[in-house]
Amino acid sequence: MKILRATHLGWCSGVRNAVALVANEARRGRVAVLGELVHNETVNAALRAAGVQLTGNLDALNADTVIVTPHGLSDTKLARVRERVPRVLDATCPLVRRAHRAMRELVAAGFHPVVIGQRGHVEVRGLTEDLAEFDVVLTKEDVRLLPPRWRYGVIAQTTQPVERVQQLLDAIRRRFAESEVRFVDTVCRPTKLRRAAAIALAQHCDAVVVIGGARSNNTRELATTCARCCRRVFRVESAGELNASWFDDAETIGITAGTSTPDEVIEAVEQWLWTLAEVKHEIHQAA
Repeated sequence: MKILRATHLGWCSGVRNAVALVANEARRGRVAVLGELVHNETVNAALRAAGVQLTGNLDALNADTVIVTPHGLSDTKLARVRERVPRVLDATCPLVRRAHRAMRELVAAGFHPVVIGQRGHVEVRGLTEDLAEFDVVLTKEDVRLLPPRWRYGVIAQTTQPVERVQQLLDAIRRRFAESEVRFVDTVCRPTKLRRAAAIALAQHCDAVVVIGGARSNNTRELATTCARCCRRVFRVESAGELNASWFDDAETIGITAGTSTPDEVIEAVEQWLWTLAEVKHEIHQAA
């Protein structure tokens, strides 16, 4: 049995830097993270164990330092946080900041703002809460319901699949052929790299394990991507969820992971699979 890793997987630099920042601050005093630092319970449980408060409720903040997550915040909410806590550190991913900047520039230029992404997702809320009006689309039905405008300014949630973004952008342009549609590509490079690597991996595997948080958007999208190229795709948060029966008759097993998945979780899954491979080899030799 062969076990292959995707060439790009796991923590991106934005998440890695944010986790390091919170861990460092937790050693210095009372720290709160405004919401979940990442959509991965393994990471969040470790932070809670270190005394870090994770809360989206401003009234419940009980810390000397508050850290903004990599998903970012609206200026309005950030101002409210600064009124309540003496020290605020911003761990917003630089690529999310770029999306905020793109949105501001489109609105300033007179375009009606449209975000391709998940309505209600923390990143999308941060992108839209400062806006007087906006639309969020994730399906072609959402595009059908868009109000008519002369100018649309379109960006994407940073973890959206490029193909979906392009399909919805094309749908907007077809429906409003007389309107000006300006698009700024804000899908982050780590998302693009991980998706391309997942496709290349899944095409050569009998089964693929996708590791990541149950509520992680980019992990869910990775699993969907792999399923287009491989019949058996299993999504887990940790090695403890793996089942040997999943890999019956599988000669080649691939591993990929979302951008909020720690290295040690990926390594534990890989080690579990190598142990399974050794057991299968011994059974084959004894047969």
